[in-house]
Amino acid sequence: MTVDPTTLFAILAMAAATMSTRLAGLLVGRFLKLSRTTEEILGAIPPSVLMAVVAPTAFATGWAETIGCAIVAVAATRLPLLPAAASGVVTVALLRAFGF
Repeated sequence: MTVDPTTLFAILAMAAATMSTRLAGLLVGRFLKLSRTTEEILGAIPPSVLMAVVAPTAFATGWAETIGCAIVAVAATRLPLLPAAASGVVTVALLRAFGF
């Protein structure tokens, strides 16, 4: 197996760019004072992104996936992002196991 130097450089450059933007966000974020409204808006972003990712699955697959996406939508209003997504995965697995 050989490593192409150009590909390796591109991967390392992308990693450096990703890490620098994340670190810059953490450093700048310490000095920002956010209003309550802004914090609520930022808190709504993860469930919105989750629904944007799972919505195509709900309409393009079978009943198990559609029900699982509905469960995720309801769970995302009350639970953090990871448990909400996990609830959808468990729902789809159970429904598929029982023949849906």
